[in-house]
Amino acid sequence: MTSAPTVDGHPADGHSTEGDSAEGHTAESDSAEGSSAEEHTAESSSTEGSAAESLTSDGRSAKSDAASARFRPRRRKGRGRKIAVALLVLAAAGAATAATLGIGIDLDGRDGGTDPAAALPPSTAEVTRRTLKDTQSADGELGYGPATGLGSRLPGTLTQLPASGDTISRGKPLFKVDDKPVTLMYGPVPAYRAMKAGITEGPDVEQLERNLAALGHTGFTVDEEFTDATADAVKAWQEDQGLPETGAVEFGRVVFAPAAVRVDSLAAAEGDAAGPGGKVLSYTGTDQVVTAELDVADQRLAKKGAEVAIAFPDGTSAKGTIAEVSTVIEPGEGGQDTEPETRIETIVELGAGKNQKAAAAFALASVDVTFTAEEHKDVLTVPVAALVALQEGGYGVEAVEGTTTRYVPVDTGLFADGRVEISGDGIAEGMTVGMPR
Repeated sequence: MTSAPTVDGHPADGHSTEGDSAEGHTAESDSAEGSSAEEHTAESSSTEGSAAESLTSDGRSAKSDAASARFRPRRRKGRGRKIAVALLVLAAAGAATAATLGIGIDLDGRDGGTDPAAALPPSTAEVTRRTLKDTQSADGELGYGPATGLGSRLPGTLTQLPASGDTISRGKPLFKVDDKPVTLMYGPVPAYRAMKAGITEGPDVEQLERNLAALGHTGFTVDEEFTDATADAVKAWQEDQGLPETGAVEFGRVVFAPAAVRVDSLAAAEGDAAGPGGKVLSYTGTDQVVTAELDVADQRLAKKGAEVAIAFPDGTSAKGTIAEVSTVIEPGEGGQDTEPETRIETIVELGAGKNQKAAAAFALASVDVTFTAEEHKDVLTVPVAALVALQEGGYGVEAVEGTTTRYVPVDTGLFADGRVEISGDGIAEGMTVGMPR
C-alpha cells in the first residue's frame, strides 16, 4: 500500500487526513487485523488525535511529512508485517503447547471460538454417559480362612482325636481327655472360668444356657445368672455326655466357637499328655472363604460389608462379601536384617447358594479378587487425557464446535478405567472435546 498524492494538504482521493494519519507508520499494523497496532500507535499518532495538525520532532508539519512520504524507503512497513505474523504464530504455538501440556490455559485468551485461525486439536473424543468404578484386583486364596489353635485346659491323656477335615457341630466332642469329651458349644465369648451356682453373672453363663436349651435341656430362664434351675439342666446334659452329674461345668470342659468347625490340622496324637499350654488341633469355619491381602496404601478398598467379585481358575465367577478386615505384620523375607511388612488382610465370605457351589469344585485354589472402592452410576465422562489445566485454576476441556474450539471449565469427580467424571455449565452428553497433542 502506498501513500496517496495530496493537494493543498488534502488527499487527492478526498479521504480525511485523520483516517490516513501517519500512514507510513500504521498502515502495516492495521493490515494485521489490529493485533500489533497497539505496539506501534505511540510513535504514529498524535496526542490530540490528529496527526495532520501536529508537529514532528524536527518542527516540520505532518502535512509535509505526508507529502514526502512517497519518496522515503518503506522499510518499517515490511518489518511491521513480519512482527505481526510472528506474534500470531507464537500465540498459536503457545496455545497449542498449553493444551498439550495441560498447563496454564487462559480462558480469556480464546474468545469463545471466534478466531478462524485457531488450530483444531489433532484428535477428538466424545462426552459419554456411563458407570465408573474405582476397582483393583488382588491375588486371593480359596480355602476355609485362618485357622484357630486349640489346646486342652484339662490335664490328662488324649484318648480320642478327630481327623483333619472332620466337621464338628454343637454338642459333639472335639477330642477326649481320659475318655471324657471336651464339647463344642456356640458363642462368641471364649470360656474363661468354671460355671456353677454362686458365680457372678456374665455372658458366658448366658451362652451356656442358650446351648443347653438348643440341646433340649430346659427349665430355666436364659440370662446371665447361673441359678439352681441352670444347675439342674447342666446335670441332665452331663448325664448325656457320660460325665459326673455335678451341676457345675469345670473350666476346659466346654469350648465356645461362633458356629460349627472344620478340623484343619492336628498338633498332637492320641496318647500324648494333655494340659495347659499344649496345642491339640487347629480348626476353621465350615464354609469356604477367600483370603486376600492388600497393600496398606489400598486400605480404602477393604471395607467390611463391601461386595467383591471372585474369578475361579476354571473361568467361573462368584460374588462375595468382605466379612473381616485386619492388619497383619509379615516378617521380612531376608530374616532379621530386613524390616517386616504390614499388609491388610481381608476375609471374603461367599455366602450360600450358587456362590458356594461355584467354590465347591475346588478344595483349595488361587483366585482373582476384584475390590470396588467407589462406584458412580450414570455420570458424564471423558478420557483423562482430555483434561487441561486452566490458568485460573482447576481443569477444563476444549470443546470442538465445527472449525472452532473453546475452553470450558469443568468439575472433576471419580477417575477410573482411564476416564474421569466431569460436570459443569455447558457440558452435555455427545459433546466433542479435543485431545491435546
